[in-house]
Amino acid sequence: MFDANPADLVGTIHKRGERGDLPELPEVETVCRGLAPVMEGQIFTEVNQNRPDLRFPFPIQFESRVTGAKLKHIRRRAKYICAHLSTGEVLIMHLGMSGRFTIEPTTGELERPGEYVHDTGTIPAHDHVVFRMSNGAVVTYNDPRRFGYMDLVPETEIEHCKHFVGMGVEPLDNELNAEYLASKAHRRTTDLKAFLLDQRNIAGLGNIYVCEALYRAGLSPKRKASCLARASGKPTDRNERLVPIIRDVLNEAIAAGGSTLRDYAAADGALGYFQHAFRVYGREGEPCATANCEGRVRRIVQAGRSTFYCGRCQR
Repeated sequence: MFDANPADLVGTIHKRGERGDLPELPEVETVCRGLAPVMEGQIFTEVNQNRPDLRFPFPIQFESRVTGAKLKHIRRRAKYICAHLSTGEVLIMHLGMSGRFTIEPTTGELERPGEYVHDTGTIPAHDHVVFRMSNGAVVTYNDPRRFGYMDLVPETEIEHCKHFVGMGVEPLDNELNAEYLASKAHRRTTDLKAFLLDQRNIAGLGNIYVCEALYRAGLSPKRKASCLARASGKPTDRNERLVPIIRDVLNEAIAAGGSTLRDYAAADGALGYFQHAFRVYGREGEPCATANCEGRVRRIVQAGRSTFYCGRCQR
């Protein structure tokens, strides 16, 4: 499908972008879907915590609280992985910038190996947590920079815990619609891009995919957020155009396995390929991809983050 070596393309894109932009929602969703066939319905027979902390200290008695529990189901919330345990707690995991999970079989055949069982060959010195499951799977969390973290929260308090309190709607859920976005954007003078990145408005939407969505919608990232709402508070045409595009961009990225700039890889070690579909992100100085547009992709910095856009066709 691609003429160039994916590893070469990954390196090129990383140099143009910002490593801190990953992982975003599609990458976390990809990891979640990779872990589910191997871990759901299984018991944690052994948990090895190889250091006292990552970005933050591990919860008290982390190993004993997880060992023996059954993983009922695993899901994504914003950019977090949430593993619901039979003990009534939820294991919340954040990948940070370089965290990844690897999966390997140790004895016999896994009950549900799917297509995700693969050895990625990460450096063992950075294997900070090892989960051994009742089906023989060994799931290892590897994080060279230790910006990820893990927490245990009562399931009954999940939406009100420090990680999720005040968080906005999921962009792939029906709650994200033009009316909701208009209610949040009404009379807001902040830049449109900053508004969309605010997790209190939309949970999990990140820099890469905001740039791509605004480009497809033909909206300047420098516009005021209030452009999404009329004086009456009703949605504008721009709003109606943007909402489905946000969902389309995220779904396309998930289908492609996310985007790999440098450190990120899926749970099976495979590289994501959505970076090959970037139309503006990381393409400063290149011709605009819109037909008959003579503009070039520009890069500006907004709130410390790189913004890529076409000044000619994004208004």
